[in-house]
Amino acid sequence: MKYLRYIVFITALIAVLSSGTLIAEELIHVVGKGETIYSISRSYQISPEELMRINGITDPSKLQAGKPLVIHSAAASANTPALTDYKIVKGDTLYSIAQTHGIALQALLDINKFSSNQVIKPGDRIKVPLRETAKTVQGKPGTKADTKTDAKTDVLIQKDALDNLRWPVNPREISYMTGQLGVVLHGEHFESVTSLTQGKVISAGPWRKFGKVAIVEVSGGYYYMYGGCETLSVKVGDTIGPGMELGKLGINTVSEKPQLFFMVFRSNTPIDPAKAPRAMGNVRT
Repeated sequence: MKYLRYIVFITALIAVLSSGTLIAEELIHVVGKGETIYSISRSYQISPEELMRINGITDPSKLQAGKPLVIHSAAASANTPALTDYKIVKGDTLYSIAQTHGIALQALLDINKFSSNQVIKPGDRIKVPLRETAKTVQGKPGTKADTKTDAKTDVLIQKDALDNLRWPVNPREISYMTGQLGVVLHGEHFESVTSLTQGKVISAGPWRKFGKVAIVEVSGGYYYMYGGCETLSVKVGDTIGPGMELGKLGINTVSEKPQLFFMVFRSNTPIDPAKAPRAMGNVRT
């Protein structure tokens, strides 16, 4: 059960990260039960050989459910939107769902491999394009207050308040990720990246475009993701406490600046990192 919960979380994390601008040129597919290299390659209209080459697979018979596969930009074109699950509610029709998400009915049918006479009912889940939920804000400590609107709660968060929060590094600059409910913390190269909570490391290693990443599982159904490290000081299975070093901050290859990518999830849904619990209190002292 715990392994299944971990797979569900990683799947949700991949879906969220794949929707953002930092890795927009790639698409990640998580292998489902019964899927094969051949069936997956057909879905993305690429050859099985190319799919195996991209992912370093030599024996397609050993493909396991839950494994994330990278689909190269040729398949993940601008015409292939990042997708998320949508739960059908009473009164929904495929036409109304397509209108709500800004796509043509036929596009929605194609995404879900539905026929024109497909029947849906409340409780069903279908795939829809993932929409942006966060706007970018940026500023340096000491500048006039900027604001950021959280699309999920319509709460206005003052930029000065972000500067006063406790973060995994001492930020010189704080930005919200475009299209993702996460933050980019601009720090000093090779400074310590420290945990905000007590928890258990469930993933520690390289993650495409995010350098080395540590993911910490925290009581209450929370997962804290610390990405952008040059080195890691922890390994999978380690129990860590608040203030403990997770790694050293690296240089982002895109911006060429030392940046930490910090996201927090609860029940597989990203939450505003500014509102996430911190074991030693939220405010810096």
